[in-house]
Amino acid sequence: MRKIMSIALAGVVCGASLTLATATQAAADQVPRCAKVRKYFSSGGQRYVRLMNLCTQRPACYSIVIPHHADQRGRLPKGTTQDVRYGSTATPRALYVKNVSC
Repeated sequence: MRKIMSIALAGVVCGASLTLATATQAAADQVPRCAKVRKYFSSGGQRYVRLMNLCTQRPACYSIVIPHHADQRGRLPKGTTQDVRYGSTATPRALYVKNVSC
């Protein structure tokens, strides 16, 4: 009976430490989510995305993901909103904007 209890306890301890290590690693790899999309629009034959930096203490770095094209990267200053041109209306619309590390 003691042997079964010690095996069960060892399994619980190992599982808890593995979960804690995984959660710590995931938190360390996470990029601050400062860049927020406010609007996608077209004007004068060009495609734009209106981005807002929600962080007031740091610049936000972003990557615009477009199908079958290289991702366009950029940087927003602290606490600003900016219209970013990423192509013409002949190119596909951006799928999404992801936050990346600076």
